[in-house]
Amino acid sequence: MKVEVRILGFVRGFVRSIEIERISPNKFRVCGNEGEQIDALEVAPNTYSVIINGHAFEAVVIPAAEGVLVRCGGREFPASISDPRAWRRRNAAVFGAEGQQKVTAPMPGKVVRILVSEGATVEADQGLMVVEAMKMQNEIRASTSGKVERIFVREGQAVAAGEPLAIIH
Repeated sequence: MKVEVRILGFVRGFVRSIEIERISPNKFRVCGNEGEQIDALEVAPNTYSVIINGHAFEAVVIPAAEGVLVRCGGREFPASISDPRAWRRRNAAVFGAEGQQKVTAPMPGKVVRILVSEGATVEADQGLMVVEAMKMQNEIRASTSGKVERIFVREGQAVAAGEPLAIIH
C-alpha cells in the first residue's frame, strides 16, 4: 500500500511517499521515496522498533485529533498519513469524472463481500465491495455517483491488481 506521510515540525514541508508491505501480523517493510529500506516491528501496542539504514529507533505512535503524534528519540512529531487513492476517490467528481467509470482492484486479493447489486444507485465514496489482501479487508468505494451498470466479480473470487470489478454509469 502506498501512502503519503507529512511530518510537521521536523523539516519544514517534509512530505514523503512510502510503500508499506505487511510481512507478518506485526512486522512491516517500508520503502521510502529515496530507496532506503526501513523495517518496523510492533513490539507493543502502538510501539515500534524501527531500523533505518542500519540505525535502530523506538517510535511510539499516538492517535491525535488530526493524524498521529510520533515520539522518537525524546522528541515528538505531529504527523498525518494519507492514502492518495482515497483523495482521488473523494475528488473524482470535482475533476470531471463523468460518464462510465470502471472500478478496478487496487491490489491482488479475494472478493469477500459485495455490498451493492447491479442496477443500484450509489453515491460517490459509497462502499461497493470488500477485497481481502494480505489478511486486511479493503473497502472498494465508488469514485463517482451513478448507477451500478455491471458487476464483474462474485464473492470468493480471486482478483488481480487492475482487474475490472464493476462499472458505474
